[in-house]
Amino acid sequence: MPAARGGTNDSPSRPAREERTLTSVAAGDRYEEPKDLPRLWHVTLSVSGEEVPLVDLRRSLEQLAHDHPFLLTSRYAGDHAEIRYWEEARDLHDAAAVALRLWGEHRQSAGLPPWEIVGLEVIDRETYHQRIAEGYGPPPAAPVGVHPF
Repeated sequence: MPAARGGTNDSPSRPAREERTLTSVAAGDRYEEPKDLPRLWHVTLSVSGEEVPLVDLRRSLEQLAHDHPFLLTSRYAGDHAEIRYWEEARDLHDAAAVALRLWGEHRQSAGLPPWEIVGLEVIDRETYHQRIAEGYGPPPAAPVGVHPF
């Protein structure tokens, strides 16, 4: 067996190197991505309630965008808003659960109105891009940010 770097094999301070067996993948075998890795999901969250001043609502939505860095765009009117963003989650259930908590969890910190969630759409990245390519579904979020309807 070759000597370890900087010493000999009979050095008491270092254990002898162990032989490792190399394994290989047979020709034709395919690598499969593990199914529980996070994926990107496009989320559209719709909320509504009693009318609030637009200046306050815009400030709150801008704060939400600051608190939630993946927020793409928000559209708003005095009595409703739509928030669109990408969420990284293992599956649709996890992405939807996060989306359903978003408004309530940020209500205090962002100063959001006490509106209720009235709509939720969660689609995978492939479906989102397929819809855009086929000319239906919401256009890509551009410009990014907070805008009136």
